Amino acid sequence: MTATLRFLLPMLGLVWLASPWCASQADAADTPAAKQPNILFIMADDHAYQAISAYPGALNKTPNIDRIANEGRRFNRCYVTNSICGPARAVILTGKYSHLNGFYQNGNRFDGSQMTYPKLLQKAGYQTAVVGKWHLETDPTGFDFWSVLRGQGPYYNPQMLTSDGPKKYEGYTTDIITDIALDWLKEKRDPNKPFLLVYQHKAPHRNWMPGPKYLNKYDDVEFPEPDTLFDDYSNRASGATNQDMTIVKTMNANDLKLTPARGLTPEQKELWDAAYGPKNKAFEEAKLKGDALVRWKYQRYIKDYLRCIDSVDENVGRVLDYLDDEGLAENTLVMYTSDQGFYLGEHGWFDKRWMYEESFRTPLLVRWPGHVKAGTVSDALAINLDFPETMLQAAGVEIPKEMQGLSLMPVLTGDGKAPADWRDSLYYHYYEFPGAHSVPRHYGVYDGRYKLIYYYQLDEWELFDLQQDPKEMVSVYGKPDYAEVQAKMHEKLKELREKYQDDTPRKTAKK
Repeated sequence: MTATLRFLLPMLGLVWLASPWCASQADAADTPAAKQPNILFIMADDHAYQAISAYPGALNKTPNIDRIANEGRRFNRCYVTNSICGPARAVILTGKYSHLNGFYQNGNRFDGSQMTYPKLLQKAGYQTAVVGKWHLETDPTGFDFWSVLRGQGPYYNPQMLTSDGPKKYEGYTTDIITDIALDWLKEKRDPNKPFLLVYQHKAPHRNWMPGPKYLNKYDDVEFPEPDTLFDDYSNRASGATNQDMTIVKTMNANDLKLTPARGLTPEQKELWDAAYGPKNKAFEEAKLKGDALVRWKYQRYIKDYLRCIDSVDENVGRVLDYLDDEGLAENTLVMYTSDQGFYLGEHGWFDKRWMYEESFRTPLLVRWPGHVKAGTVSDALAINLDFPETMLQAAGVEIPKEMQGLSLMPVLTGDGKAPADWRDSLYYHYYEFPGAHSVPRHYGVYDGRYKLIYYYQLDEWELFDLQQDPKEMVSVYGKPDYAEVQAKMHEKLKELREKYQDDTPRKTAKK
């Protein structure tokens, strides 16, 4: 594009031709920075949609995260391809399912030489940075700046890995991640270039250690229990019974803050002991057993979990305030999500992994002033596979054919409804068995009402009708009344496995 043409387009009233989703990748590098949006991608770890007050029925208040929804769009039906930390991150980076990007389960090593959306944005003139949780074993690639946690990272006093070597910090990790992100925005980026900031929190991952400000929040609150807290796992496949992720059996003394906290400074330990000491003494004196003990564990868990989210929400607010104060908000696409959903006591569980709704479904809130109508909601079927395509199209960068998702731009810039040619179902595949929490390997298909799941190591099937059974308590697989639905879902599963080139496992499923 010549300098003359750049001058003439606005004069002719044709600025729309340079809109981000109209530009090709070739044009993108020559598009003025003001025409390419900044991108702020925020991802928490294990942040359940049930714990974001922008979603109906939430347990808590998240006013800063809610700002993204109030000033943009909330997605009610966003899901993941593989509900586990590292694989979810690899899927988002590459736009490809786990079996194609090579990162099936935690403990794998991400191949950073492959194509990723940050590399494509770099090529299109973006400055790129990733700060916070990484959890992919290899060093980040495609980023001009990176400061990431080693593995899961601690809640207090983290060591951050950088291209210049490790650096030790003192303080609460959620605050520190934000401090580093804001320092990059303020001091290290080129203000004349568009930026991609991947800002990823460790919280509220297990073992849910609250920050100093929130240690006593909710002490006087009794949270409502999920009505499936004492689920007996009948009427489902055997994996639901044989898992190892229950509040009653799996949650340990460290999770429940009944053991001394490790890795704290003397000042931090003093605050910690002052908060948990009296509460733990009262628990010991109560000598709880049976259901009463489970109920106490649930309250301790949910309060610590929500305290961690309070810190995330506060720090998201700090970054949003910076965008406002610097006049950047109007030209910044903001996305808030989690690496997957999470159980907050439903079915008596914590953790994720399953294709059941609480772990399969993830929050997604998107703000982009002038492009996304404020305060709106979408029920379009979305999946984390779509995130990189969405960011690339917003930036005017051509989406590689090898990416397997769909750009959400038609949903974002319209009324929130899915276009006529939008997907009608989603495919899922979880691999980490044997492994933590003993959730069997499974794959399945979901069409917005029906969910078909196959546990191929067990050779067991489940079929749920979420309209009649939204809490997925009774599998109707093999029931005569669902024979036609079951056959259609089998065909859809076969179709999606072929579409996404997933021939793992190679054994033929028995119907």
